[in-house]
Amino acid sequence: MAKQRLSKQDWLTAALTALAGGGVGAVAVEPLAQRLGVTRGSFYWHFADRNALLHEALEWWESQGTEAVIERVNGIAEPRQRLRELFRVAITEDPTDGLEPALVAHADDPAVAPVLHRVTRRRVGFLADVYAELGFPAGQARHRAVAAYAAYVGWTQLRRATPAALPEIADDPDALAHLVEHHVPTSPAVTPP
Repeated sequence: MAKQRLSKQDWLTAALTALAGGGVGAVAVEPLAQRLGVTRGSFYWHFADRNALLHEALEWWESQGTEAVIERVNGIAEPRQRLRELFRVAITEDPTDGLEPALVAHADDPAVAPVLHRVTRRRVGFLADVYAELGFPAGQARHRAVAAYAAYVGWTQLRRATPAALPEIADDPDALAHLVEHHVPTSPAVTPP
C-alpha cells in the first residue's frame, strides 16, 4: 500500500462520499484508508477517531453546502435571479451526489441530526427571506420556502433513485428553475383582508 500523506480535506471528502454511497455506517477508517490507498496512520494524523471524522465532515458539508452557497448568491440583488442561481448551484454543483438523500435517510443518527436540523433551518430561513423580498407576507414567504425546499430534497432523492425514469431530472440542469418560475409569480398574490 502506498504511504502518501493525505490532507484532512481528502479524508473529509472520502467520508462524505462514503456516507452518500452507504450511509453513516460506511464511514469507517479501514475501508476509507483502503479506498484512498493509504494506511490508517494517515487517518490518525488528522483525526482522533471515526466520530471526529464524521463530525468534521458534516460540519464541512454545512459550511460549504449551505453557508458558502448562501454567501455566493446573496450578492445577486434581484431576488428572482437569486433564487434561480441558488437552485442552479444546488443542482449542478453538488460535489457529492447522493449525500443529501443519505443524510435525510439517517436523520435520526445522533451525529447527523443536529447538523441536518441546522442546515434545514438555515436554508428554509434564507428562502423565506428571499420570498419576503419579493413582496410575500411572512407567512406566505415561509410556506413557499418550505415547499421549494421540499421540492429540492425530493428532486435530489429522485435524481439518485430513479434517474432513468425521470430523464429531465438527470439531464436538465435548468429544470429546477421551473420551480422558481412556478412559485414566484411576477407579483405576489394578494390576500384579502
